[in-house]
Amino acid sequence: MTNKPAFTEKRFIVTFVFVTLLFLMWGLLHAMSDVLNKHFQNVLNLSISQSGLIQFSVFGAYFIMSIPAGLFMKKYGYKSGVILGLLLFAGGLFLFVPAANAASFAFFRMALFIVGCGMATLETVAHPFAAALGDQRKSDLRLNFAQTFNAVGTIIGPTIGGFFLLSGDTVKSTDLTSVKTLYVAIGIVVILIAVVFAFLKIPALTDPHATIVADDPEAINVDVAPSKKLFQHSHFVWACVAQFFNVAAQAGTWAYFINYGASVMHFSDEKAAYFMSLFMGMMLLGRIVGTSLMTVIAPNKLLAVFACGSILMCLIVAQSLGWTSYIALLMINFFFSIMFPTIFSLGIKNLGSHTQQASSFIAMGVVGGAVFPMIMGQIANQSVAHAYYLPIICYAVIFLFGAKFYKVKH
Repeated sequence: MTNKPAFTEKRFIVTFVFVTLLFLMWGLLHAMSDVLNKHFQNVLNLSISQSGLIQFSVFGAYFIMSIPAGLFMKKYGYKSGVILGLLLFAGGLFLFVPAANAASFAFFRMALFIVGCGMATLETVAHPFAAALGDQRKSDLRLNFAQTFNAVGTIIGPTIGGFFLLSGDTVKSTDLTSVKTLYVAIGIVVILIAVVFAFLKIPALTDPHATIVADDPEAINVDVAPSKKLFQHSHFVWACVAQFFNVAAQAGTWAYFINYGASVMHFSDEKAAYFMSLFMGMMLLGRIVGTSLMTVIAPNKLLAVFACGSILMCLIVAQSLGWTSYIALLMINFFFSIMFPTIFSLGIKNLGSHTQQASSFIAMGVVGGAVFPMIMGQIANQSVAHAYYLPIICYAVIFLFGAKFYKVKH
């Protein structure tokens, strides 16, 4: 008789706490980069479309770094991969000091690219790391739990960024002192985490996708078509495409959230940033509700339904209907909540030994976030509200994946 698997094991608890902290850290920095958009528009006199280059720098790093990070992890292990990611992360944050001294947007973009390389490394390593810290049958639950703290990080980020970067006379400052102080402080915290992690003893781990539990096929990720090469699995290819458009829509929606509050709702920049914390709270709520609904609704069907919800919300947002449109804007993040992990899990289903490689390629789909904010920014220069028509294209692709192209073919 097979025992019911535990969430994790006692020997993994401390390690799992640290891995979960990584999810919170990159969620916080991702959300703070969207506050930087508005701050740099104010201080460096950038247009809305020019500030979209912030997302290009961060998300573009994912395209460059995801595969090397996966190879590094495969050769040197999870612990070394985490330390590399944290050092890149901190290195980019410390580069904010010379960038601020030079008041150079190009220098800031280079610093943000290195921060993005750190984020990409941590994401590539942390997902399979969390999955490996216990029985494979509970890996999805561990990932969803860790990603909940990622959502917590996205709530904290705009609050911190709004206070330090957009409050009071800060927006009138041209010396970027607040940027230096904030990012150096976070960099020091990241270095401390790296030092502690270096001394952490990691118990022996096994590849969760290679673990076989007798008489329980749900415990393993079986390749149903072993003769196929990775890119011959159509559901994996579609997952890469869907993830590209998913992160594209997310990055564009987040990047101009504060601009929407300022130009359409006539909020102060600081007030708009605080509303962004509520915006990120909607993602946390959506993840809790969505995870609960997945116990009674197939993940692919729920993904398709949430994509339709996002399309409807975008249409309402684009109409500039005051609070009606603003509430719809908040709801976009509710519907977005389950998309990244659901696309990810559907994309690696039944890939067996291809799973780790597939994870790196799906993670590369994050590069969609590098391209889309600049395109939305061109329209946002004229009308921030009308720019929200563009994500509808992205959600239509996600709907097609959830409704039809998720299927594993033998």
